[in-house]
Amino acid sequence: MTGAGVETRAAAGTGGALLLGVRHHGPGSARAVRAALDEARPDAVLIEGPPEADPLVHLAADEGMRPPVALLAHVVDEPGRSAFWPLAEFSPEWVAIRWAVERGVPVRFIDLPAAHSLARADGADEEPGEREESEQREGPGEREETVAGGAGEDAIRIDPIAVLAETAGYDDPERWWEDVVEHREAGGDAFAPFEAVSDAMEALREVYGDAGHGRDLVREAHMRLQLRAAQKEFGPDRVAVVCGAWHVPALRRKTTVAADRALLKGLPKVKAEMTWVPWTHRRLSRASGYGAGIASPGWYGHLFAAADRPVERWMTKVAGLLRDEDRLVSSAHVIEAVRLADTLAAMRGRPLAGLSETTDAVRAVMCEGSDVPLALVHDRLVVGDVLGEVPESAPAAPLQRDLTRAQRRLRLKPEALEREVELDLRKETDAARSTLLHRLRLLGVDWGRPARSRGSTGTFRETWRLRWEPELSVRVAEAGVWGTTVLGAATGKASADAVGAAGLSDVTALAERCLLAELPEALPVVMRVLADRAALDADVGHLAQALPALVRSLRYGDVRGTDTGALGEVALGLAERVFVGLPGACVGLDTDAALEMRGHVDAVHQAVGLLGEFRAGPAEEPPADPGGDGTRGIRARWSSVLRVLARREAVAGVVRGRCVRLLLDGGELADGEAARLMGLALSRGSEPAEGAAWIEGFVGGGPGGGSGGGMLLVHDERLLGLVDDWLSGVSDDAFIDVLPLLRRTFSAYEPGVRRTLGELVRRGTRGAGPVVGGGGVPGFAEQIDAARADAVVPTVRLLLGMAQPQPQPPPQPQPPTQPRGHGHQQPEADTDTDTENGDLVGVAG
Repeated sequence: MTGAGVETRAAAGTGGALLLGVRHHGPGSARAVRAALDEARPDAVLIEGPPEADPLVHLAADEGMRPPVALLAHVVDEPGRSAFWPLAEFSPEWVAIRWAVERGVPVRFIDLPAAHSLARADGADEEPGEREESEQREGPGEREETVAGGAGEDAIRIDPIAVLAETAGYDDPERWWEDVVEHREAGGDAFAPFEAVSDAMEALREVYGDAGHGRDLVREAHMRLQLRAAQKEFGPDRVAVVCGAWHVPALRRKTTVAADRALLKGLPKVKAEMTWVPWTHRRLSRASGYGAGIASPGWYGHLFAAADRPVERWMTKVAGLLRDEDRLVSSAHVIEAVRLADTLAAMRGRPLAGLSETTDAVRAVMCEGSDVPLALVHDRLVVGDVLGEVPESAPAAPLQRDLTRAQRRLRLKPEALEREVELDLRKETDAARSTLLHRLRLLGVDWGRPARSRGSTGTFRETWRLRWEPELSVRVAEAGVWGTTVLGAATGKASADAVGAAGLSDVTALAERCLLAELPEALPVVMRVLADRAALDADVGHLAQALPALVRSLRYGDVRGTDTGALGEVALGLAERVFVGLPGACVGLDTDAALEMRGHVDAVHQAVGLLGEFRAGPAEEPPADPGGDGTRGIRARWSSVLRVLARREAVAGVVRGRCVRLLLDGGELADGEAARLMGLALSRGSEPAEGAAWIEGFVGGGPGGGSGGGMLLVHDERLLGLVDDWLSGVSDDAFIDVLPLLRRTFSAYEPGVRRTLGELVRRGTRGAGPVVGGGGVPGFAEQIDAARADAVVPTVRLLLGMAQPQPQPPPQPQPPTQPRGHGHQQPEADTDTDTENGDLVGVAG
């Protein structure tokens, strides 16, 4: 090594080892590490990290490896207990690994093995109060592995960078770090930054001690043992160590081998496996909860990658992003923003413009003072959405490999940025994509989440929001216990979930998911459990909740070409049990239970309508069934149940009203029958509260929502008159009680419906048939303006996709004995020509 390196190590008192104390994920530290390694050229590089990663180091040179990535360790028998060691392109450890691999220099990790740290992750062997300390955020100079299912690495009580920044007179540790490290000019002594940082950490540890943590002491004892072994193998002065700056004083400390081994004696141990997984800039951010996180991964990545003029290049990136979002940003804006950032840096006494100066300049120049586009810049560039890549040669569980093959075959690339995907299930590739996403959701790997389709409500279309998070790699590892392929694992998981399901509705929901995920081997298991649960469950509410899910499953199976015969039989049997038990279940209900039962009636009504697509069986078909598919049979039985509920006084009013409404909408009531039933429910002998509940059930929003009940009252003044008469006859005291219920019912209508109802009531609701206008009401004419009405016909045809009629030839002159009428002129779309006598005869459109 060079003389400078020897002097540095001698001053450190480490027997010649080069100790490079760094800030994890610091681009300035990364550049300094590369310069120090180029200067010293050690024969071995030791890095703070789990030794199980030693066999994976060579993959850092693979062309398919693109940071950010992370080392993932998990317990073999319990994949949910896992830990990550993230590395970005600007991480000093990653730079050291790349430097060594490119030159053929051995790389070894010297931290406590993952087998021990994962065994301690449950915190069972921590001292009292240690868990609370371990959950505090670490300082920028100290790493905390992200542990799933455990407490994670111990943290220190102080933020060393914050203490140093405060000592230097800074109120922002990030700004101090940028001024001292990130904006430090290249050249000069390559080891000087590490000497300064080492001395500062030595002073801090003298003042604050070891923060009372036994965990750090154990880790540092293991590091010293590994350092001694490497020095013995390669030579005392041929080894370089890259570790968190906080650990450098501990590695300098003179201790005996026996003392260090005593600290490691008796540590718990588990069997662990390790691999590389993709990581994201977003997960490197401090906001994600990562203990060694940084506030601006995207900004740090830019500083590391920009060889020169970082501010100018950054402003160009920002301008490009804003232009992509259709904001007017010119080259003049970029020039002015750079000048403003440099001016702010000079006024604030900073060597170069940092993130705060560039942010202020972007806000003032490119965003016109608005924080809305600035939030986009922060999210996309300052934090960033970069997702790393791992080569195929990296070790992976069989399930992960099968998932990777499926992603490539279906051209579904995992991305950190959320994106929306529209799938047309009539296309083979889109159907396969949907199947994969549904299988992963069943396994708990929520890479995609269903969203509402904007353009269609058909069952052949699905919309998904996709976003890959690093934690999903752990979920995939956990799901590996169910199988080695996505199909096999989903089948095993669904079968196990069916047996352990808590209720009937859970089993029906699982049947729906099995059809969506196309699991033909799991579906029979789920159906057996479903049949057993349905036979034993006597709760009509549970049966009513389960039926809609089964019917949806039938629809999905029909779209995907799945045999759903057995599912249809179960659904029909479930419907029969609901028909039998529903009348008795609707008696003696309180207000909340009655509202819940109304929802069940709505759901069953929709389900029965969809069940009409499936054969009920010859024995169940009524004598007259033109369709021959049993649909009139099940629908007729449901109509009879609704009639029973509508006429039984013991049934809750809100349920009776809803049943009358459903019968009326389905054309099952004779003319005037709905008015008769309403008159009975709103008679003066009935309780006002019960009458108000009946109204809520009748004119409230239908199963699909909306204001159908309001429009019903607008167009049928007999019903509106009955409601008006009933409400006028309610006593003052009773009116106070029913007002909240009525307000809840009528406030759900659109403003236009409420306004029309108010006008009708103000004019008086007596009369036969709907009132067209008149009475001097503003906005209502005495007669229909036929010309204005006919003018909308072409537009309506266009909206409905109907072809516009061809223009007709002009009419022939009429003889004087046949004068033309003086009515309004018909549009061309609504005319027909008599070619024999030449007359143009108007025909109603």
